[in-house]
Amino acid sequence: GRLVRTCVIDATVERGIEHVAPLAPLHNPLALEWIRVCRSVLGGTVPQIAVFDTAFFADLPEVAHTYAFPREVIRRHGIRRYGFHGIAHQAMWRGWRALRPDIPEGGRVIALQLGAGCSITAIHDGRPLDTSMGFSPLEGLVMATRSGDVDPGLLLYLQRAVGLTPDRLERMLNEESGLLGVAGTSADMRELLASPQPDARLAVALYCYRARKYVGSYLAVLGGADAILFGGGVGENAPEIRARILDGMTWAGIGLDTERNRRAAGTLAALHAPDSGTEIHVIPVDEAAILAETAMALMATQSPTSTPTGGEDA
Repeated sequence: GRLVRTCVIDATVERGIEHVAPLAPLHNPLALEWIRVCRSVLGGTVPQIAVFDTAFFADLPEVAHTYAFPREVIRRHGIRRYGFHGIAHQAMWRGWRALRPDIPEGGRVIALQLGAGCSITAIHDGRPLDTSMGFSPLEGLVMATRSGDVDPGLLLYLQRAVGLTPDRLERMLNEESGLLGVAGTSADMRELLASPQPDARLAVALYCYRARKYVGSYLAVLGGADAILFGGGVGENAPEIRARILDGMTWAGIGLDTERNRRAAGTLAALHAPDSGTEIHVIPVDEAAILAETAMALMATQSPTSTPTGGEDA
C-alpha cells in the first residue's frame, strides 16, 4: 500500500520505503541509511517515526492525481501523482493561517517551495487541490539539478536514438539537469544571478518562467488567490527571483512592493503593495516543527508494547 500516513517504522514500513526508493533517488536511499544507522546506535527498542512528505497530498482530487494512462497499468502498478514537499507546504499553510486567522478556513493560497528542489501547490481551505511534483520529485518546476517537466517523447528518443540507458537517464534528469544543466557551471542561484554568462542568464530565466506558468495555472485552478507564499532557500532569500516570477501579473491583482521585497531575506515578511488584491508573503519553512509535532501526536496514541523500530511485521 501507499506510504502516506505517519507511522512507527517496523520491518514492513522499512521494506516499503526501500521499494519506493527509486522514486526519489536523491532522498529515499539516504533516509533508509539514517534509519539503519539510528537503529544501530540507539538500539531496536527506541521507536523511529516515519513522516512522509507525500502525506499532505494523499487526498488530492482524482482529476489532479490521475495520469492519462491505461487504467489497468495504473491499478496494477499504483501509478498516480503522489506529490512531494508536503511538509514544507503544510508549514507555509500554517504560517499563513497564523497571519490571517480572520479568513474563514484559510481561503485560497499558492505556495512556492523554492530551494534545491522546487515545487508549487494550490491550497483551498487547507486542502491541496494540485501540486507540481508528481509520481516522482522530477515533475514540475526547473530545479537546481532536476529537469522538471520534460516531454516523455524526448526520453524515448534519448533511449532509442542516442542509446542512453535508464540508469544514465535517471542520473541526467536528477543530477545533471535544471539550473546546472542549462548554465553548465553551477546550480547555485546566487552564482547564477551574479554571472554575466548568457547560459547562466538563460537558466535563471527558465526557472522563473516555469514558476510563473504554474502560478498562472493554479490561479485558474483556485479561481484566484488570497495569498502567494514563498518558502525555501531561494524563495526566502532571493528578492530578484520572487520579483521575476510575479512580474507582469498585475492583471491577476498581484502587486509586489519593490522596496518590501528588496528588504525581505530569510524572515517572515509581507511583500504585497497596498493596492494588491492578493497578499504576498515570505514564510520561513519550519519543517522540523511539523515533524516533531506529528511524531509526538503519534507517540501519544501508542501503547508501551507497540512494535519497536525494526520489529516484526505489523
